[in-house]
Amino acid sequence: QIQLVESGGGSVQSGGSLRLSCAASGYMYNRYCMGYFRQAPGKEREGVAVIDNDGLTKYGDSVKGRFTISQDKAKNTLYLQMNSLVPEDTAKYYCAVEKRYDYCSGAVYEYGTWGQGTQVTVSS
Repeated sequence: QIQLVESGGGSVQSGGSLRLSCAASGYMYNRYCMGYFRQAPGKEREGVAVIDNDGLTKYGDSVKGRFTISQDKAKNTLYLQMNSLVPEDTAKYYCAVEKRYDYCSGAVYEYGTWGQGTQVTVSS
């Protein structure tokens, strides 16, 4: 069973940067989709960025050009570098992982293992 632990959230002013980390422990799939999702109060959880075991990435339209997802396989750790943050990025951010069968999507329902989440707050 995989366990995911997120860290790196916090409060920042508009235009600032944060880096989130997600450490995975336990059994890890050889082929996987792993990503970050976020949920703002009163809104549905949405995909932010995903990466697969081959390093292919996909981003949500609202974060393209500002966020970068990466991974360190030796450390079993996923990262999300968030630059040029805006108040609309305020949400609880979750990392998730699922066994990869084909391409990776940003659809929440396709991911079965989730971390506990970390809060990101961006003030104007």
